[in-house]
Amino acid sequence: IPYQTELLAPYPNPFNPSTTINFSLIDNHDNLSIKVYDITGRLVKTLYSGFMPYGYHSIIWDASNFASGIYFINMITENNSFSKKITLLK
Repeated sequence: IPYQTELLAPYPNPFNPSTTINFSLIDNHDNLSIKVYDITGRLVKTLYSGFMPYGYHSIIWDASNFASGIYFINMITENNSFSKKITLLK
């Protein structure tokens, strides 16, 4: 069981074409969302939205159809918001 809710640094970073996003939850979350935003703040991809049980989890983002650049992974729970910067190099 994790000791804290957190969004870990995506690996690899920089990446091409996919990266793994690891995170941990100390409680069940009914409305967890994990989204990707570009450097201008525009939503480009929703990776997950919905219920997620407590524990350690990972999601793979395949960015084959996206342009090179800086992106932000944003994870929102009922009580917290976390962000990590990632770089896509092609």
